[in-house]
Amino acid sequence: MSHYLAFDLGAESGRTMLGTLESGRLSVEELHRFPNIPVRVLSSLYWDTLRLWHEIQHGLTIAGRDRHISLDGIGVDTWGVDFALLGRDGALIDNPRHYRDPRTNGMLEEACKVVSRETIFAQTGIQFMQINTLYQLYAMRLTNAPALACARTLLMMPDLFNYWLTGVAKCELTIASTSQMYNPRLSGWATELFDCLDLPATILPEIVQPGTRIGSVVPGAAGSSGVEGTAVYATGCHDTASAVAAVPAAGDSWCYISSGTWSLIGVELDAPVIDERSLALNLTNEMGAAGKTRLLKNIAGLWLLQECRRAWVSAGRQYSYEELTAAAAAASPFAAVIDPDVFLEPGDMPAKISRYCEATGQRAPESEATISRTIFESLALKYREVVESLESLLGRKPETIHIVGGGSRNRVLNQFVADATGRRIISGPAEATAMGNILIQAIGAGEVSSLAEAREIVRRSTKIAEFLPRMAGQWEHAYERFRTIVRR
Repeated sequence: MSHYLAFDLGAESGRTMLGTLESGRLSVEELHRFPNIPVRVLSSLYWDTLRLWHEIQHGLTIAGRDRHISLDGIGVDTWGVDFALLGRDGALIDNPRHYRDPRTNGMLEEACKVVSRETIFAQTGIQFMQINTLYQLYAMRLTNAPALACARTLLMMPDLFNYWLTGVAKCELTIASTSQMYNPRLSGWATELFDCLDLPATILPEIVQPGTRIGSVVPGAAGSSGVEGTAVYATGCHDTASAVAAVPAAGDSWCYISSGTWSLIGVELDAPVIDERSLALNLTNEMGAAGKTRLLKNIAGLWLLQECRRAWVSAGRQYSYEELTAAAAAASPFAAVIDPDVFLEPGDMPAKISRYCEATGQRAPESEATISRTIFESLALKYREVVESLESLLGRKPETIHIVGGGSRNRVLNQFVADATGRRIISGPAEATAMGNILIQAIGAGEVSSLAEAREIVRRSTKIAEFLPRMAGQWEHAYERFRTIVRR
């Protein structure tokens, strides 16, 4: 029996998850859950990074001091693109910004005035989004940010926590690949882009593979937890990389949706696809575990519902996600359709959806139930569009869609995806990110031999649900309407 600790930090909350491997099965237990609430200071939006570090230390204390668990490894995964800058003394220079911080508004376009989209994509193979690390850094460059001038090392968010755990500053491959600063053809940083944009390539650290043992927990990081000396692994430090590693699939006729705050829809390949077609489709080639490439599209996910709920709670209307999902199931279908990717910035999401519908000649949904259903239906339609684009690029049809992550618990959305895409849906595990994190650690430790064995462990260890398509006619009409409105 072996025990691994996974720190899984998402855009809305974080968890400390204990994984126990025994007799070819993996069980996971939540030891600690905590909110991840960004902090606004004037016009800027920051992550509460030191609070997150405090929660990580608390999770270590629960595992070590309170539960007396002898750990075989520790791994950290987080969302992508965001980063920290360290100074000459190794200290944090500035608090890391949130990817929704407005400083990147217009930065993608400014960067493309210096380096063409074709050149950037040829060197990185990454989907163009203004939140990408490259444009965050370019925003700092154009404003002569003192933090950038003083920086000696850039670490992506999970790499920062690994550094604070071990004292070793390295960058894990899967999280590096989200930045639009990694060149998969050269297997290294895209330093030519840094030169063109006058960014300091000297701040870029060594990149290590998922499963690499970075170091051991140093006494100062562990506090009184008693876990000093425990191995810390660079797991699939991008949460989606860990989630995809735990997709319970076999064969090659499948694709996946990692469903949560964001929805990441893709396939797993042996090599990146970087050409005119993938550029035109604005797809992304992110690195995965075991040398795999995750060819995918990153779209807004359940973030829209999270923001709606936040607005309704602020107005004194308390709803749980379960209540909103049940209400959506009972609401009238196809009141409106929206493009989820239009809604990037935080704010009054119900009002934003209403304005979008009015601008596109639709009657705005008014009730909480109808707005929620509109979000679910539109996500399902967007998923279909992305799956079909992948199919056209690769010349093969995925027969099964695996939905993993927290959003896989949403049976209403799962059924809508089956209906919209006309494909078999397999949902689960909901804890795919934590499971993948743990299993990549186990691969690094030599306990699990391969990605295929890891997925076999997932299949033996979890219950999955199946959803089959129905009501095809209604969804075909809705898809035509969706495509028309999105292309306006």
